[in-house]
Amino acid sequence: MAELCAGTILLGLTAYVVLAGADFGGGFWDLTAGGAERGGPIRGLVQRSMSPVWEANHVWLILILTVFWTGFPVAFGSVMSTLYVPLSAAAIGIIFRGAAFAFRGEAATIAEARVLGGLFSSSSVLVPFALGATVGAVASGRVPVGNAAGDPVGAWLNPTGVLIGVLSVAIGAYLAAVFLCADAVRAEQPQLVRAFRRRAVGAGIVTGGLALAGLVVLRGDARPLFDGLTHGWALVLAVASAAAGVATLAIVVRTERFGLARLTAAAAVVCLVGAWAVAQQPAFLPGALTIEQAAAGDATLQALLISTAIAVVVLTPSLWLLFRLVLNGTLDQRYEPLDQRFRPLDAGDGDGQGRSR
Repeated sequence: MAELCAGTILLGLTAYVVLAGADFGGGFWDLTAGGAERGGPIRGLVQRSMSPVWEANHVWLILILTVFWTGFPVAFGSVMSTLYVPLSAAAIGIIFRGAAFAFRGEAATIAEARVLGGLFSSSSVLVPFALGATVGAVASGRVPVGNAAGDPVGAWLNPTGVLIGVLSVAIGAYLAAVFLCADAVRAEQPQLVRAFRRRAVGAGIVTGGLALAGLVVLRGDARPLFDGLTHGWALVLAVASAAAGVATLAIVVRTERFGLARLTAAAAVVCLVGAWAVAQQPAFLPGALTIEQAAAGDATLQALLISTAIAVVVLTPSLWLLFRLVLNGTLDQRYEPLDQRFRPLDAGDGDGQGRSR
């Protein structure tokens, strides 16, 4: 039962990295889009694509925290008390990011839109970095058992923590660029297809380069994790991740089959997360607790698995329907550059679009 609960956390984490990661990546491209007029088309597509699904993706974070807290309470307390700095930063970032995204569309002036947009996009980089650094602290064995027993700064602000934090930001940008290629086709914006195709290729190359360079970092800073990643099934999954990433780049560059590219890009990330999980097994907190040692009692685990199964049965059809409607274009809004309603009214604009406020 302990391994089933740990597997549930892993499934939730994988879904969060892929789905919420793509949302955070949209914020990265919002941040780097340029000035109001130049970046307006990019930001408009990001806003249009994220609007139907951005809140739903945090379901996976709630699942992770609930199962972690209930099924592995000692490990949960150790992680939360030692890593309160990056976890608090991530929580604050999620709150401000959500508020800024919701209110930006209602901004009364371009100045307000800029402030809210800056808050949204900067939080979209802060959150995945902080969460990635948290994973790096755990994976490198820097979280001991006990209440605030580890170094609250050094546990995550180290080569492995920074590496996985930066890699998390890059993964989100890579996924978002691939996903937004397909959304740009659906929005009938060929110039944005070209723009995000370039971004997908660039982000894919950077992400792959970071992953390879990361092996050098891990060899010197987290040798047990390096050894695990370079042997057995973890190595197979790492190679599969690289192959899926190369296939994604080939599809994006040579074809317009962006729906297939979405699947291969997601597969690359899933295999990468799986490689880390296999490399760390059977440790839950490396150097401190195995999965069995960290687990709660059998009665608690049994109740947890039953309640989780019920939640999955209730939520899965709703999430499946939501994403099906999104991918079919049923929930698409009319596309417009995000700065358009702040532009002066052009002659002949009878619909009132672009009126300065």
